Amino acid sequence: MSELDVKPIKAGQAKPGTYVVVDGEVYVVKDNEHSKAGKHGHAKCRITIENVFTGSKNSIVKPADDRLDSPIILKKNGQILSVTADSVQIMDLESYETLELPLPKEEELRSKLEPNAEVEYWQVLGRSILRRVK
Repeated sequence: MSELDVKPIKAGQAKPGTYVVVDGEVYVVKDNEHSKAGKHGHAKCRITIENVFTGSKNSIVKPADDRLDSPIILKKNGQILSVTADSVQIMDLESYETLELPLPKEEELRSKLEPNAEVEYWQVLGRSILRRVK
């Protein structure tokens, strides 16, 4: 992960739907609860997050002024070449390179995968994930 792959945000600014990097993994913020501080303390944020790649949920507590990294997400279009039991092979529509992506976890997205269908995929921190079928 380089500095070009992320941009800094404060923990208090992490609204639901914001993407953050925690321990080298990409998460989407599901909830952010603020608690007020005492006389000399700092406000705290309890942030509920979900891993974009695995779907596992987690919760972190940070001071509201602490820095979090928000990943820069490249949204690209591709065309499905083939679908196997555990992966999808797609061709990028701009560069014509071929990529092998893991099969999505969502059953409704998985049922729409067929050769020649156009899809949107994301590249985040050197990893790619299939997000939707157009």
